Amino acid sequence: MSRLLRSNASFPRLYSSVAVLKCGRSLSTSSDTVNGASKVEEAETVESGPPSTEKVLVLGGNGFVGSHICKEALGHGLTVCSLSRSGRSSLHDSWADSIVWHQGDLLKPDSLEHAMDGVTSVISCVGGFGSNSYMYKINGSANINAIKAATEKGVKKFVYVSAADFGLINYILRGYYEGKRATETELMKKFQYSGVILRPGFIHGSRRIGTMKLPLSVIGAPLEMVLKHAKPLTRIPLIGPLFIPPVNVTSVAKVAVRAAIDSAFPPGVLDVYDILQHSR
Repeated sequence: MSRLLRSNASFPRLYSSVAVLKCGRSLSTSSDTVNGASKVEEAETVESGPPSTEKVLVLGGNGFVGSHICKEALGHGLTVCSLSRSGRSSLHDSWADSIVWHQGDLLKPDSLEHAMDGVTSVISCVGGFGSNSYMYKINGSANINAIKAATEKGVKKFVYVSAADFGLINYILRGYYEGKRATETELMKKFQYSGVILRPGFIHGSRRIGTMKLPLSVIGAPLEMVLKHAKPLTRIPLIGPLFIPPVNVTSVAKVAVRAAIDSAFPPGVLDVYDILQHSR
C-alpha cells in the first residue's frame, strides 16, 4: 500500500543487466469468488532480464508493497512507470532511477490519462486508512477510477492488491473493506478475463520509514512458516481469520508482476495460500 492520495497509513520483489526502456520522464484476503469469478530481501540494485515490449504502470509505486513491485518488474526487463500523489519516490536506491515517476491523483481521473499512455498492464497497490468515508474513497473510488481509465486506454491486464477478510476487523474497518470489495467487483466487471485480485493478510519484509528500516519479518516470517500449514484453523468461527498466515512482500510482488505479464495467468481471486503457491 502506498501513501497515495493522502493515505496516512498502510495495511494489512535480479539477472543480466540491460538498459530499461523509458516511457517519458515526468517529475512529478478470503472468499473464493467475486461476481462468480473463480479464485484461482531487499537489494540496492536491480539487474534486468531480456528486453520486453511490456509497459507496466504501478499505482502507488513509492509505498512499501508498490516499491517492491517496481523492483520485481524491472528484474523482468519491463518498462516500469509509477503514479502517486507525491510523484518521484523518496527512495534513494539506485533502481528507483530506472522508474518513470508520474504525479497524479486517482480521484482526479484526468491526471491518469498521460500515465496510461502505452501501458499494457496496471498493478494497483492503492489504499489507506481514516474515517469510513475516507477509506471508501481511497480504497474504492480511487481504484475504480483507475480501472475505468485503464479500460478506456485499452490496457490488457489489471492486477489489484486487495486484502484478506479478517472477520470482526471487516466491521471495524467497514469503509476500508467496502471500498476494496467495490473495487474488486468493478475489476471483475471490466476485466472479466484478465483481472487478478490478490488478497494477502499481514505483509512482512523490511519496511522503510524515513531513514530507518522496520524489520517486520522478525515477527512475520516465523508466523508464516507455522501458519501456512494450519489452514484448517482459519475455518474456526470468529477467531479463524487470526490464523491467516502473513506473507513476505517479495512473494506478493512476484505474483503481482507475473499476473500482470503472463497471458496464461488465470483471472480471479488469489488468497494468501494461492499467493504462496504462485510465488514458488
